[in-house]
Amino acid sequence: MRQLQEHIFLIGFMGVGKTSTSRELSRLLGVTELDTDAMIVEQEGMPITEIFASQGEEYFRQAETALLDKLRSQEPCIVSCGGGMVMRPENVVKMKEQGRICLLCASPETIYDHVKDSTNRPLLNGNMNIPYIAEMMQARDPKYRAAADILVETDGCRPAEVAQKLLQAMETRRSEQIVSK
Repeated sequence: MRQLQEHIFLIGFMGVGKTSTSRELSRLLGVTELDTDAMIVEQEGMPITEIFASQGEEYFRQAETALLDKLRSQEPCIVSCGGGMVMRPENVVKMKEQGRICLLCASPETIYDHVKDSTNRPLLNGNMNIPYIAEMMQARDPKYRAAADILVETDGCRPAEVAQKLLQAMETRRSEQIVSK
């Protein structure tokens, strides 16, 4: 069991494996893991698709920002973020103030394989195909990469492998920071 000094935010496109990786990291480190989408669903009392349909995407994005403010009072933990969390610059600032941002990446084919049977992805409803996913990923990629402190490729990896890769990258980065001081 390790004591975290700051939150670890997992970001990336929907279906990349943020939730399953955060569960594995939580198990390995013995710390709490939170899923921002699940927290908003619980807070609003309805699924994300209904929030988008009844309140709109902007309402959902505001709920994400408010949630980041609430995290300030939480003990450092693993936070699995919704795929659009870093699209708002203010969210990136709030996340950087509270912890380290880890980007999980995968190919459009891997993403499609993970989400193809999902009905709770409002931004993909009616567009559940590899070309659309690739286009959306390409549009978001610059913001993901600009926000990330660490990047981990997940193609062909199980969540336990992704968690190990992430921990190794964090340790390497920590060592590099110590050396550069």
